[in-house]
Amino acid sequence: MKSQSIQDYLNSHDFFSELDDPYMKSLSESAQMLHIAEGDVLFRQGERAVKFYVLCDGKIKVQVPAIMGPPLEIQSVGNDQLLGWSWLIPPYRWNFLAIAEKDSELIEFDGAAILQHCEQDPTFGYQLLKNFTVLMSERLDAARQRMLEEWNPPGFA
Repeated sequence: MKSQSIQDYLNSHDFFSELDDPYMKSLSESAQMLHIAEGDVLFRQGERAVKFYVLCDGKIKVQVPAIMGPPLEIQSVGNDQLLGWSWLIPPYRWNFLAIAEKDSELIEFDGAAILQHCEQDPTFGYQLLKNFTVLMSERLDAARQRMLEEWNPPGFA
């Protein structure tokens, strides 16, 4: 991504492939590069969610805090994957904890500005919502699977 503009990167990304050029321009104007170091927290469960991310380079672990003991790792997210859908759905709070497993370069999107654009242009909003529901479904399914594997409550399927 070093020599590529944010808009060029987004234009080549599968997640955004069905969006028209004006929408891609709007997304790229609401984005900036973010670098985080290994061990840094990207977001915490329960905190206000106003951003989402595309991981360009690095690795981020997505966890759910446990009532007792260490957090449960749900997924390890790598290059070109998206992080964060909580900015789109009230009450706009993070559902997971995200920590850098190694130094990482991300594109950080201003979710509040994009949400405002979605309200003004329902076609854009609907397209983004369709894309993000796939991400939500994948993350929630991964969380359910990992919880079953780790905690294995009797009689629960």
